[in-house]
Amino acid sequence: MPEVNRRRFLQLAGATTAFSALSASIERAAALPANHRSGSIEDVEHIVVLMQENRSFDHYFGKLRGVRGFGDPHPAAPAGGRSVWHQTTEDGTEVLPFHPQADDLGMQFLEGLPHGWSDGQDAYHDGTYDRWLPAKGTTTMAYLTREDIPFHYALADAFTVCDAYHCSFIGSTDPNRYYMWSGHTGNDGKGGGPVLGNDELGYDWTTYPERLEEAGISWKIYQDIGDGLDAAGHWGWISDAYRGNYGDNSLLYFNKYRNARPGDPWYDKARTGTDVKNGDGYFDRLRADVAADRLPQISWIAAPEAFSEHSNWPSNYGAWYISQVLDALTSNPEVWAKTALFITYDENDGFFDHVVPPLPPKSAAQGRSTVDVSLDVFEGSATHREGFYGLGPRVPMLVVSPWSKGGYVCSETFDHTSLIRFMESRFGVREPNISPWRRAICGDLTSAFDFSRKDSRPARLPDTDAYEPQDRERHPDYRPTPPADPSLPRQERGLRPARPLKYAPAVDGSADREAGTFTLAFTAGAVAGAAFLVTSGNRTDGPWTYTTEAGKALSDTWNSAYSDGTYDLTVHGPNGFVRVFRGTNATAGCEVTARHIGDDIRLTFVNEGAGTARLRLADGHSGRTSTVTVRPGATVDRTIDLRAGRRWYDLTVTSAADTSFHRRFVGHVENGRPGVSDPAIATD
Repeated sequence: MPEVNRRRFLQLAGATTAFSALSASIERAAALPANHRSGSIEDVEHIVVLMQENRSFDHYFGKLRGVRGFGDPHPAAPAGGRSVWHQTTEDGTEVLPFHPQADDLGMQFLEGLPHGWSDGQDAYHDGTYDRWLPAKGTTTMAYLTREDIPFHYALADAFTVCDAYHCSFIGSTDPNRYYMWSGHTGNDGKGGGPVLGNDELGYDWTTYPERLEEAGISWKIYQDIGDGLDAAGHWGWISDAYRGNYGDNSLLYFNKYRNARPGDPWYDKARTGTDVKNGDGYFDRLRADVAADRLPQISWIAAPEAFSEHSNWPSNYGAWYISQVLDALTSNPEVWAKTALFITYDENDGFFDHVVPPLPPKSAAQGRSTVDVSLDVFEGSATHREGFYGLGPRVPMLVVSPWSKGGYVCSETFDHTSLIRFMESRFGVREPNISPWRRAICGDLTSAFDFSRKDSRPARLPDTDAYEPQDRERHPDYRPTPPADPSLPRQERGLRPARPLKYAPAVDGSADREAGTFTLAFTAGAVAGAAFLVTSGNRTDGPWTYTTEAGKALSDTWNSAYSDGTYDLTVHGPNGFVRVFRGTNATAGCEVTARHIGDDIRLTFVNEGAGTARLRLADGHSGRTSTVTVRPGATVDRTIDLRAGRRWYDLTVTSAADTSFHRRFVGHVENGRPGVSDPAIATD
C-alpha cells in the first residue's frame, strides 16, 4: 500500500478544494499581456520544460482539428502499395487506428507496449515503416479523443500545438531524455555512450546544465525526492507511484550529479526537491519560487509516476498535474508574462504515429545528405543491432505562453534537441553535442511564438475536478480489442491558424531517354534545411532519404531498367510537401518544375522532345482544369493563383497522348505571415 493516503491528497496538491484547471490566478494571468520589452525572444526570461511520458502524436491528437492527423490527405507509402495506415499482423490481419470502447478512456490504465531499441528498429523496418503490429501489438493503433482528454485538447485550442515534433531516439525514456539534457545519447562513444536503453550505469559526457552553470545562467530541476535522490533511494524511482520522480530526472544517471555533495550546484539544483513523504505538497517549491520572483532562467519538471502520463497511468491524472503546474506558474502574473512553458513527451511508448520521421541515409544505396550523418546512424555492437538513432515518432508538444496563444499549429520539424536550441537562441549557450544532421533539419522552436503579440484575451481551460485519483493503488492494465471491421477515422471539422515557417523546398525531376534513368534534384531553400523521403510504386529497394542543408542542393538517379523502363517516385518533405513523378523513359520529352513565387506557385513546362506536348493541368483546390500546349524546344510558364487553397496547392499534370505521364505538386507557399492548416485534411 502506498504511503500517501487519500486524505492527504488535497494537501499534497497544494489545494484546499477540488482540483481546478482554471483557477482564478490562471484566468487573471491569461488576461495579462506578455512582456514586450523588445518584441523578440529576449522578452522570455524563464523557460520551463515539463516532459511527460510515452504518448505518440496520433495517439493523443490524431483527431484534433487542423493538424496533420488521421485526415492527412497524403500519407506516405514507404513499403510501396498501400499507405502507412494499413498495418498488418503476422497473419495478415489489418488493424487501422481505433478508439477503444472503455468508458472514461482518459482515466483508464491502458497497457504499456514494447518501446525499446530492438522493437523500435523492427517497427521502422529499414524505413518501410510497416512492422508496427508485429513489433508492438495491436494496442499500438489505439487513440484518444477530445471527449477522453478535454484538457489537452483545450490547451491546443488555447495556445500552440506542434504537429511535426518528434522524439529524438527510436526507443526508451532515458536516451530521449539524454537528448533533451545533453543533445545526444553519447553517440560519439565517449563518456560511457552510446546508451540505447534505460541502463543508468553512470556517464561522463557533458550535460547542458553544466554549460549553463559555466555561463552563469540559472537552472533547476523541480521534483519530489521520494525516498532520497541517491542510490539507496533509486534516484527517485520508487514503488510508491505518487511520490518521487519516476526516474525521469535523467541527469542523476551522470556521475557528476551522482557524486555531488550539498553545496555543489549539481546537488543543490538537481538532487533536491519536495518531500511529500514528510508533509510537503507537490508544488510547494515551484509556487514559492514563482511567488518570490526567483524562478530560474531555465527549469525542468519531473512528475511522480502516477502523473507522468505513462501509458499504464491515466492521461487525465497528467492533465490534473499539468493544470497545477500552470496554476503555480501563473500565480504571479509578472513572472508568467515572461515565461515560456513547453509540455512534451519523452517518447511514444509503442503507440503508432503515421508520419514517417526524417531519417539519415545509412548508406549511399539508401539516400544522400549534404551534411554528415555519422553521429545519427548506429553501426551495431555485440549487444545491439545496427539502426537509426532517430528521429523517433512524433510526440505531442504544447507551447504554452503569453506569446503562443490563439490555437495555432506550428508544423516545423522539431525534436528534443530543439528545446536546447531554443535555450541557445535565448541565452547564447551552445550545445556542441547536437549533431550537424539534427541542426540541419530540426528547428529551434522560435517559429511557435509571435513575440510581437499583444493579445490579452484570457485562455479558458476546462475544469479537472473529476481527475482526482480515486485511490493510491496500481490497477490492472486495460488491453483494448480492435474492431473486427476497421475503418480509418477522420478529424474534427474546421481549420486552425498556422504559424509562418521558413520552408521553401523544391524537387525537380528529369528523365534521360538514352540512359534510361530518372534524376531527382533536391533543395531545401535558402533559410531552412529539409529532409525528404522518396518512395517507389514499382521498386522494392526503397525507400530512400535525403537531407539538404539550407542553401544547398543534391541529386540522385534511378535506373529504370530495374522497373521495366518506367519510374514511379513520390517525394515527401516538410509540412505536407509532396511531389509525384511517374512515366516511361521511352516517351520522355516534356518536364515540369514548380517554384513558390510570392503568394502563388509558378509551373514551368520545358519541352525537349520532338513533338508538341498538350498537357492537362488540374487544380485540386479550385477544381479548375486547363490545357497547356508546349511546342518542341519551347518553355511555358504558368502562375497559379492560390487564393482558393489559402496558399495550399495540389496541382496535377497529365498527358492524353502518354497516359503514363503524371506529375503532381502539393504543398504550401510561405510568405512570412500566418496562414491556416491544410484545407485538404479529411474531417467528419
